[in-house]
Amino acid sequence: MTDRTVTDGPPPAGGTSMGIGDLAALTGVPVRTIRFYCDEGVLEPWRSAGGHRRFDPAAADRLRLVRRLRALGLGLAAITAVLGGDRSLEEAVAAERRAVDAELSALAWRRACLRAVEDADPADRAARLDLLAAVLDGAPAARDVLMEFWRRRILVSLPKEAVAGFLQASVPEPPADPVPEQVVAYAGMVALAGDRSLVEELRERGRVNAAWVVDEPTLITGLGEAIEMAAPLVIEGREPGPGPVLDHFVAAHARGRAERDTPRFRRTLLPAVAMEQDPRLRRYWSLFGEVTGEPAASGTVITWLIDSLERDVA
Repeated sequence: MTDRTVTDGPPPAGGTSMGIGDLAALTGVPVRTIRFYCDEGVLEPWRSAGGHRRFDPAAADRLRLVRRLRALGLGLAAITAVLGGDRSLEEAVAAERRAVDAELSALAWRRACLRAVEDADPADRAARLDLLAAVLDGAPAARDVLMEFWRRRILVSLPKEAVAGFLQASVPEPPADPVPEQVVAYAGMVALAGDRSLVEELRERGRVNAAWVVDEPTLITGLGEAIEMAAPLVIEGREPGPGPVLDHFVAAHARGRAERDTPRFRRTLLPAVAMEQDPRLRRYWSLFGEVTGEPAASGTVITWLIDSLERDVA
């Protein structure tokens, strides 16, 4: 871009003007940099009769603001938008701060990965690096893998709020400043999500269950209540077994299937939900807790309830 903003004629309203050298001396900005800003449309000089750039006094304040925003890392496009009134200073600075946050998070994730490899026993370093390979593209990409894994389990039409709640409960947010153990745990979750046999087994069981369930919203609501009731028991280390919490869990399944809670129904229900007891899923929820620090993730509680059902019908 070359002098696109330069205009011909005298300074506005007959005011005073200065040359590019004077502006450079006043602000401490090199002449070459001022020329660049003119070419990029950041500054708006006009031409004297002799063809030289001239600037009004306000250009000095404008140039100082440009320097300060550049020092904060803002790009010329953002600065030009601020100077032109298309974007507030607050908005531009907030956008740059968010970009810096993302960069710092990416660096923190990379640092934790490096530390995880460094801290591994020499004999285990190659295996550790193989595990972490799935998350070396960064936390957002790793989270996307987990989101897709759980989305594939949704085989019926659900309200957006229900889907969002399910995914939020199943996929942990990557820690902003992780320790090595957390990135290793997250990598383990991603590895499990890449287990094709697990994915297919879950989808097949999901298809069978979907054909049996006639009232999904009622089932989801009841399961949420059962999880809320059981979570304190899981946290205190209570052994799975019969009781009011299990009764609520089974009743939710019965209502969702238009059935009654009977011994026969419980025996039939167990194989329908037993997939959640798969060691790979138990491992997933254990790793979930390592990432988040939660003592009772929803999947952990569901597994506890199914273990209770298994003991009840034994």
